[in-house]
Amino acid sequence: MGNLIKVLGKDLENCPHFFLDFENAQPTEAETAVWNQVSAVLEEAHGILAELQSYNGAGQEIREAIQNPGDLALQEKAWNAVCPLVAKLKRFYEFSLRLENALRSLLEALTSPPYAPMQHLEREQALAKQFAEILHFTLSFDELKMTNPAIQNDFSYYRRTISRNRLNNQQLDAENEVNNEMANRMSLFYAEATPMLKTLSNATTKFVSENKTLPIEDTTDCLSTMACVCRVMLETPEYRCRFTNTDTMLFCMRVMVGVIILYDHVHPVGAFAKTSKIDMKGCIKVLKEQPSNSVEGLLNALRYTTRHLNDDSTSKQIRALLQ
Repeated sequence: MGNLIKVLGKDLENCPHFFLDFENAQPTEAETAVWNQVSAVLEEAHGILAELQSYNGAGQEIREAIQNPGDLALQEKAWNAVCPLVAKLKRFYEFSLRLENALRSLLEALTSPPYAPMQHLEREQALAKQFAEILHFTLSFDELKMTNPAIQNDFSYYRRTISRNRLNNQQLDAENEVNNEMANRMSLFYAEATPMLKTLSNATTKFVSENKTLPIEDTTDCLSTMACVCRVMLETPEYRCRFTNTDTMLFCMRVMVGVIILYDHVHPVGAFAKTSKIDMKGCIKVLKEQPSNSVEGLLNALRYTTRHLNDDSTSKQIRALLQ
């Protein structure tokens, strides 16, 4: 049986449903060039998540330095604790730029003429899997970031120290690695509740605006099709039982939420309107059937990072589901 199997739509007549084998899809010769480019980026993703997961911050050193402003030894101790952490934050930010380029390459491949988005997903399953892996990483990263206030505290302390020393005409070695322009960009990035998702949303919107000859529907149909793929796999027992890895359920949920948010940012009326090609009630219902500790972050992403949830066109039922 092929990796991608067409399934009859159960809820929306115009919404294509597929079973996509996220675990085993391999690139064809036509996909190889883009697949290799994206694969080089994705190889770094696991290390980035591991570093973020183990990020403990320099809270104690910073508190001691602030409470004892005249103690130079404590000031130096805090500074030495913060600098390697800021270097790590810089790596995370720079990775977001590489991820943005990878997403662009995938969008170009999955929406380019002469094929329709549905045909692309059937023909280029390995690229669809990589697209899903980017979304999975993105939501995983943002969930970890949202629950770690040390990131912004460390970076704020770093910037305050740099500013104070600049006023005193002192240059610190760390400035050579994170100059003022880089610090400004990093500050905007980490100020976002979900910085990686914001990066992908902006990249998708930019892709649509720069490709004026490409109908916006080609991009949004790619996203809505992926949402349908994930929903059907999650709600259908005979498809779920094909997963050989227990993590694939969470993978599907993260991917589904990621494409919904991207769709909501790119489509003029968003994902929650009656005319949306995404069955939002079905998607939210699937999430709510899972243990709350595994999906609360995903439900919060729908509540707080979408653009159109609070529009007048959003039904009261959908709003109530996300209460």
